Amino acid sequence: MQYVSLNDFKWGWIFRHRELPIDSETLALIRPLDKASANQFWKTHISKEAAHASHFLGDDWPSKKGIWQPKANWQNAWEADENSMPEDLAQHIHWETNVTVFFCYNVDHIVQTRWDIFQQHWKNFLFVDDQPMLLGKSRDEVVWFFNDGLYQTGTRPKR
Repeated sequence: MQYVSLNDFKWGWIFRHRELPIDSETLALIRPLDKASANQFWKTHISKEAAHASHFLGDDWPSKKGIWQPKANWQNAWEADENSMPEDLAQHIHWETNVTVFFCYNVDHIVQTRWDIFQQHWKNFLFVDDQPMLLGKSRDEVVWFFNDGLYQTGTRPKR
């Protein structure tokens, strides 16, 4: 995979926001994929046709029945002074801290990091909340965030 610097990433500002600072060592571990790599990842792991979650087709796995749990609220935890992720989201995902995760905004904008970094800075990632999805490398669990402050956890079908 190829990457772009956070300075060249469309939403790089979300990781430099003054209210949710991230130290430079951690910033180096938040890596936006370049457009070609993002496109390849999206087409391989999310949808061959749809460029954004709002355009999923019936044959895309996120549109299939039985994938998703009922929606829950992420907005309340995001607005809280604490940095903790919503409890039921944390309970759904039991990944080791070093698992590579991909936060997928759309076909062109995907950020790679580690699970521990996402957990610590999840609020930064959700400054842009237009239906992004969180996937772990070689993991079946997935999270789909919505801009109404809700999210769904689910399990991807076997590939």
